[in-house]
Amino acid sequence: MAGANWKNIGPLANIPVQGARRLCLKHMGRPVAVFRTSANEIFALVDECPHKKGPLSEGIVAGRTVTCPLHSWVIGLEDGMAVAPDEGCAQSISVRLIGGDIYIHLPEAASAA
Repeated sequence: MAGANWKNIGPLANIPVQGARRLCLKHMGRPVAVFRTSANEIFALVDECPHKKGPLSEGIVAGRTVTCPLHSWVIGLEDGMAVAPDEGCAQSISVRLIGGDIYIHLPEAASAA
């Protein structure tokens, strides 16, 4: 079991390979996106580029990075850090794959219920 602050957001199949989905759920009032790599790894970030808050969920996933659709900043999916020479960070959110379903850790979920 994932625990009280872990929310099941559905099967891995709902996220396209080398793509992303923006969730209806928010993290501290900010949008959240879940990303899937070509190796079926999953990552979650606040869906805002650290540059101009572009929607990372609309970007291009390559390897373990996503390229922001607004100004082509490249953001690491593991930690949300911008790839040099750019600087900044999109907040990373804990995510797990359990039995084919994706679970995302939202600390405020327990108090919101």
